[in-house]
Amino acid sequence: MREATPGPLVLDVRGRPGPPPLRFVRARDGGPPTLHQGGRPLTRARWQGDGCCRELHLRRLPGHRSPLPPLRAASMRTPDADWRHRCARWLEDSPDGPLHDGRWSLTARASFAPGIWTEDFVRDWPDTVLELLCGGGWHGVLPLRPLSPPDAPRVKAYRKHARDGTLAPVLLWWVSFLDGWLILDGHDRAVAALAEGAEPACVVLARLPDEAEWRRIADAVTEAHADAFPKVYADALATLPYDEAPTPLWPPADDA
Repeated sequence: MREATPGPLVLDVRGRPGPPPLRFVRARDGGPPTLHQGGRPLTRARWQGDGCCRELHLRRLPGHRSPLPPLRAASMRTPDADWRHRCARWLEDSPDGPLHDGRWSLTARASFAPGIWTEDFVRDWPDTVLELLCGGGWHGVLPLRPLSPPDAPRVKAYRKHARDGTLAPVLLWWVSFLDGWLILDGHDRAVAALAEGAEPACVVLARLPDEAEWRRIADAVTEAHADAFPKVYADALATLPYDEAPTPLWPPADDA
């Protein structure tokens, strides 16, 4: 089910209890979660440091499969394309994506805080170190495959789309414990946009609070704003469904 809103596209996913194909798996020893797709691990990780300032030493492994189909040039030139709906349809049909029961948002995003696509965009492969700070987090973008060089043939084709204003957005997945985004699809499009001096346009996938949690928050807001001006009350209530929920961590396969 898709909820029509003026901002995010909200998906109400049912009949998929999980675990989904693309998921974070909880470590038995208290270590950091690892990303899996099907039966294949896509990351290995370890913590270093204690308390608020911890480093995540991360190695990404080959094998990530995009949940989106290959994009044709003609499809990117379709005028007035709503990429949120396109990505929703592809994610719903994909055997490789992260969707499971619950509420999700798909949000079009054209700008980010300074540094997200520069010093906080991970270009190294396969190893990297992410600094996770209390109160600030990491707040960067993590590719799931090696980045192509800016002069690679595919990237050069995308760079022309970037100059023409017809480049399809990058699909990102917001991951709460990283306080950052994974690239699910569009690695070469991201490189192309940056090579042309622009931040990539993106569609951001994020988990939302489940309906029961949203109702609890809504009731609290209702009580707190019962005597407020109608517009203040409506504005407060309208923001509730779109705050990101924590990214679920799934048990190891033999513990499920």
